Amino acid sequence: MGFEIVILWSDLLIWLLVAAGVGLGVLIARNPPLLAAWRRVGANRIGMASATVLLAFVLVGLLDSLHYRVALEGKPGQKVQYAVEVLSVLDALATPLRTRNEKTYSEPFATRLYAKETIDVPGQGSVREYPRLKHGGQHLGEREGEVAADAGFTAFRAVALAFVVWMALTGLAARVAGDGDTDGWRRIWRGDTAFAWNAVLIACGLILLIAVPLFSLSGQYHVFGTDKVGQDVFYQVLKSVRTGLIIGLVTTLVMLPLAVLLGIVAGYFRGWADDVIQYVYTVLNSIPGVLLIAAAVLMMQVVIDTHPQWFSTAAERADLRLLALCFILGITSWTGLCRLLRGETLKLRELEYIQAAQAFGVSNGRIILRHILPNLMHIVIIALVMDFSGLVLAEAVLSYVGIGVDPSMTSFGTMINNARMELGREPVVWWSLAAAFSAMFILVLAANLFADAVRDAFDPRAA
Repeated sequence: MGFEIVILWSDLLIWLLVAAGVGLGVLIARNPPLLAAWRRVGANRIGMASATVLLAFVLVGLLDSLHYRVALEGKPGQKVQYAVEVLSVLDALATPLRTRNEKTYSEPFATRLYAKETIDVPGQGSVREYPRLKHGGQHLGEREGEVAADAGFTAFRAVALAFVVWMALTGLAARVAGDGDTDGWRRIWRGDTAFAWNAVLIACGLILLIAVPLFSLSGQYHVFGTDKVGQDVFYQVLKSVRTGLIIGLVTTLVMLPLAVLLGIVAGYFRGWADDVIQYVYTVLNSIPGVLLIAAAVLMMQVVIDTHPQWFSTAAERADLRLLALCFILGITSWTGLCRLLRGETLKLRELEYIQAAQAFGVSNGRIILRHILPNLMHIVIIALVMDFSGLVLAEAVLSYVGIGVDPSMTSFGTMINNARMELGREPVVWWSLAAAFSAMFILVLAANLFADAVRDAFDPRAA
């Protein structure tokens, strides 16, 4: 079966970010001060453990950023037509989760629906009963009471497999850390290595102990239950990761150039330029952020609704709204970093070596690029990492109030928004909210812990 590669705008940005990250790594390797700072990050055990967790989320997001459309069956000689639905590599890997939908709600590891229905039973007529799920626990047949034993045995086999994989990773890390020496294992667990291999391996072990059993069990059960339309909640959590990463990364990169440029200009040149920039970000700060974002999102939605010819698939429409939301969040959230950089630039421009460069006739542009900007990079990097988690939470809040991503796109915010309506019913549907909250909590916690490690490593006062 053929397929057509689909490149969404957000996919292009994500892979450009990956390329930029590789390029940044090369530059850091050639810059001794930056390399020394990142080595301090690598020696931080909590920072490296959280970076490992973030890397797992990034891997899921990258798999969900390779899109394609499947070719439809047609008569020989006809032009190949492709399906309207846009899929990703993650969708292909998680096909059982994506396709095995139930009728409506079901609890985690349940074999029957969550609500009673009227069904016809031969010899008994119409009775109120919990219908059997079409997919969850079907391999058990009539042995529904053996769910705990079957799930436990499956999880045990998955844990054994995870342990074997972890031992292989540990052996590879020991060879790398030992640099050919047989004592690498002891050096790792004693913490004698310059890089925090022990923290990375412990984080990898925990990830494997959670992920491998989850994926093994998800082939037989709905491990996180199903939502109102019967879709697997675990699949929704996986699809929400990419949305959260795009919101956090793309929005930060939209905000960054604006904040850096205006902050340096205001602090270095002062005068009327400083007054204008201060006036702009003071006005923006005086407007409630949610109202400003809501107005911009609604205007953008009107433009999208009045130009349906721009989009050939629903995925392209949802993707444009996502990118527009990123740009709106970026344009409205640059003021804090701009104010911080302005204050730091005001201090730097009064230092002796800056004034000496001005006295010798060095151009302002050269002074900014050679002296001001490098001394601000620690603030920029810290803000870049710390703003990520705040933006992920902002998307959840905006989607909760209905002005976030497109309703057809899965995100932590849309999951929470859909789940809140069911908290008042009896019995309560709790698992969708719990799954979204737990995944978002782990992502944001890992980002914050990594941000702390970066801040400690790049803070000049700590050095």
